[in-house]
Amino acid sequence: MYGLTRAEVGLLRRLSTPEKVQRYLDDLTYNLEPDGDTLRSPRRVMRDRTAHCAEGAFFAAAAFRVNGRPPLLVDLEAENDDDHVLAVYRDRGLWGSVATSKFSGLRFRAPVYRTVRELVMSYFEDYYNWDGDRTLREYSRPLSLARFDRIGWMTAEDDLWPVVEWLAEAGHTPLIARAVARRLPRVDRRSYQAGVLGAPKH
Repeated sequence: MYGLTRAEVGLLRRLSTPEKVQRYLDDLTYNLEPDGDTLRSPRRVMRDRTAHCAEGAFFAAAAFRVNGRPPLLVDLEAENDDDHVLAVYRDRGLWGSVATSKFSGLRFRAPVYRTVRELVMSYFEDYYNWDGDRTLREYSRPLSLARFDRIGWMTAEDDLWPVVEWLAEAGHTPLIARAVARRLPRVDRRSYQAGVLGAPKH
């Protein structure tokens, strides 16, 4: 199936719900290699037991696919901060997501959101940089990794640069107006400390 080994398919099938996928990602070591060094496929994530946000999203999308869901990603763009990638899913017409992040508030969302915009907006208050600035600005529509089957995205040994380039080039919708962004207050200390609880050294 999709070039995966029997053992790999077995592991992914055991992750039969988004909650199980999130628990698997939470048990991985967060990949702190310098930005741009790796873009592991799901096979390499399983083998190396580490992932950053994009790698975690690729893995989650693979788990979704093996369990009958489409392998969908939503790309979040930020200002003065790292972008973030979500693996998104729908249950009974409502959107939820799975994600890997150093920040505790940028991970799982239950499927309660009527639109992708509602889902993305749920990340706004938790999306801030190390200086405490709220940084989330734009989001993409759901994008299917199936278009990269030709390069074997689920099993590739090469880094998945074409996927990230595609995400960056995809059309993005502004989340807030520029005038609003200029007036945003910084995150309060208590919320900041909660968000970085357990975060690896950056």
